[in-house]
Amino acid sequence: MPYTFFRSCFLFLLITFNSGGYAASAHEQDQLSLILQQFDTLERLATQAEAASTAEPDDRYRFDYSRLIRDLQSIRSGVRGYVSPSRAQPRDPAELVGNYRIDTPSAESSP
Repeated sequence: MPYTFFRSCFLFLLITFNSGGYAASAHEQDQLSLILQQFDTLERLATQAEAASTAEPDDRYRFDYSRLIRDLQSIRSGVRGYVSPSRAQPRDPAELVGNYRIDTPSAESSP
């Protein structure tokens, strides 16, 4: 199930990532660079999964790949901003959605 896989990856990366201050050491910079590479891989896998998914008309739910990809891009942007900040002013962090299930409207008409 893609939801469990992506959720596990998010949890792993968020536990690994420490979001305070600037990257203090070369080791931390290396680790954050690896995280960015993993986000690139996750985005590529999500794009491939979206292209391969077949939405059946009678499916009640389907996975929202576009929302997942936007969240991945948002997190990647935050990591890049930490590694090489463009300015010293505080940013307004966007909240992640975290719910990637879309309710598909039924084919039956309402009374």
